[in-house]
Amino acid sequence: MNREDLIEIERELSDPFRELDRIALINQEKVLKALQEVRLASTDFNWTTGYGYGDVGREKVEKVYAQVFKTEDALVRPNIVSGTHAIALPLKALTSKGSTIFSVTGAPYDTLHKVLGTSGDAPGNLRERGVKYRELPLKDDKMIDFDHIAESITPDVDLVIMQRSTGYSDRRAFTVDELARAVREVKKVYDGTIFLDNCYGEFTEVMEPSEVGFDVMAGSLIKNPGGGLSLTGGYIVGTEAVIERVASELTAPGIGKECGLTFGQSRNTLMGLFLAPHRVNQCIKGALLFAKTFERLGFDCIPASDDPRSDIVQSIALQEPEHLVNFCRAVQASSPVDSHVTPYPWDMPGYEDQVIMAAGGFIEGSSIELSADGPMRDPYRVYFQGGLTYEHIKLTLLHVLREMGLLEE
Repeated sequence: MNREDLIEIERELSDPFRELDRIALINQEKVLKALQEVRLASTDFNWTTGYGYGDVGREKVEKVYAQVFKTEDALVRPNIVSGTHAIALPLKALTSKGSTIFSVTGAPYDTLHKVLGTSGDAPGNLRERGVKYRELPLKDDKMIDFDHIAESITPDVDLVIMQRSTGYSDRRAFTVDELARAVREVKKVYDGTIFLDNCYGEFTEVMEPSEVGFDVMAGSLIKNPGGGLSLTGGYIVGTEAVIERVASELTAPGIGKECGLTFGQSRNTLMGLFLAPHRVNQCIKGALLFAKTFERLGFDCIPASDDPRSDIVQSIALQEPEHLVNFCRAVQASSPVDSHVTPYPWDMPGYEDQVIMAAGGFIEGSSIELSADGPMRDPYRVYFQGGLTYEHIKLTLLHVLREMGLLEE
């Protein structure tokens, strides 16, 4: 691989890049209109203390999220500490002893196993509370088994869940159309609540899954919708009834959404959301550039460069543990923060295998910023995501290729 090859790859990506620009424009208009329609004012960025009563900024943040995602209500709070926390809240709020959770999209992301109690013995897990879990395996082609959804949902199922993004798996993200088809199959036999883990998927398409029949959906503010500015937090959007129950789980029954400090984060939360459609555009362009380049070098990429995309994650099967380590170290060395730090595999909480992670961002753990990580297990897939600018992603690609001995200078 040389620089002339990279120029040719970018030329081949010109049509997909134009389509990504079209998607970003539609999503940018959607966010802009939501901010305007709630009459966002500079004074809304003031904040209260104590219980947080009368925090107008907090209320407008949640109105904006509900409007952008076309739901009845939203819960957007800085004390939701991660994507896993945002997902766990509805799972806990909507189940009780004897409930059964059923996953239509196969096994969930690694950290959810600890929440469900299907691995480990973390205190407070759902199995400990008497909640059962079942899943419908994906087909051999890693697609949803649409033909067997209806017959798999038994009368004891109280909550149906799905996961949009790839997680640490060997499948691509499911598109909104595919998720909509799954919802239709579920509703043939089930009239209860349907939940979606939307992490990494926001603004990758012109519609959000909340528009195709999900009752509740959750994600992290240090991923797509935070736009690289949110310091922390998560969101849950859905019906008023569901959000009321989830808010009571986050705070306490009788308090719900009425309390909760924003700690002055409303400005960053909404400015990040305003920037998010463009940030996601940059991320996917960078993911396409990596996919096209590594495909040409003979590596298996999921999604492939010509696959539909519904999240910002690009996985590459590097086959050797040292390749995974060197890839992540090159990404770390290309970062604007902590570029001098050398990542090593470690026993990361919530994961069964050791994980190596490169994340030299301005906000710790921010997946919308450039990062790469992967579990130390065969076929040693690296999960590359994020990038606030396409230019930074391109410079990182050059560094990765150089460090892996794949670039002819």
